[in-house]
Amino acid sequence: MLDGMDPVALDSPTAVAQALDGVGYLPDRGLATAAFLAVRMRRPLFLEGDPGVGKTALAQALAAITGSTLVRLQCYEGIDARQALYDWDFARQMLHLRAAGDGGDRAALEASLYDRRFLIARPILQALETSPSALLIDEIDRADDEFEAFLLEVLAEASVTIPELGTIRADEPPLVVITSNRTREVHDALKRRCLYHWVAHPDFTREVAVVRRRVPEAAEQLVREAASAVARLRELGLVKPPGIAETIDWTQALHVLGATRLDADTAEQTLGAVLKYHEDVARVQRELDTLLGG
Repeated sequence: MLDGMDPVALDSPTAVAQALDGVGYLPDRGLATAAFLAVRMRRPLFLEGDPGVGKTALAQALAAITGSTLVRLQCYEGIDARQALYDWDFARQMLHLRAAGDGGDRAALEASLYDRRFLIARPILQALETSPSALLIDEIDRADDEFEAFLLEVLAEASVTIPELGTIRADEPPLVVITSNRTREVHDALKRRCLYHWVAHPDFTREVAVVRRRVPEAAEQLVREAASAVARLRELGLVKPPGIAETIDWTQALHVLGATRLDADTAEQTLGAVLKYHEDVARVQRELDTLLGG
């Protein structure tokens, strides 16, 4: 949390924008409004947009300004409820059985194996049991339909049901941020439970401001020329257009090499900081003079 910042003071989109600015995140008006509503209404915030536009960084910044513990669930193909919610500590359960020996009530002993102390909390359960917390469900589009369905109870009720223990509800619902790079469409049932915002690439002025904030030692002219070149790269229909994270990396790489302006030779040497596919690098190398001269 910002020094002296009371979460109750986040009483307007402007206040949220200022607080986010204070932790190094520069939102536009629409994103600040969406963040404000998510905080005040305690509704999950669903963020879609191209990779590298700052969706994950917003969740981190929101956790900071609200004084919440950030819990991150990184989605991937094949993720299921057990990996996201909880698991039983099999090794400790076996030790418990051996320590108990053969005597005593076997039914009671079996029931004791499913005590809370043997439960390993995964990210969603961690977020529900921590107060205050911010739950980041990152790249939900990489998971499958079954996992989306599992999330519905969490989003609607701030609770999860564990067959051996029953329902666990959060004392204070976590602030939930869900991100998607839109590699596939996420089902309406999930979106309806959320506030929605499309996170676009920043305009030139805001991108320059963000990069100067993250790489303050770089020359202003270098920052402006790098941001301008990246904006043109995004118009080329590349396999993976660069996001603002790549603009920051490229500017830093150029600065480390001692550049104060963006020239063709240094740009070509550092394309690996801004482009991540061989096809994109090869194409940009062929069009570098046009790109820098535009």
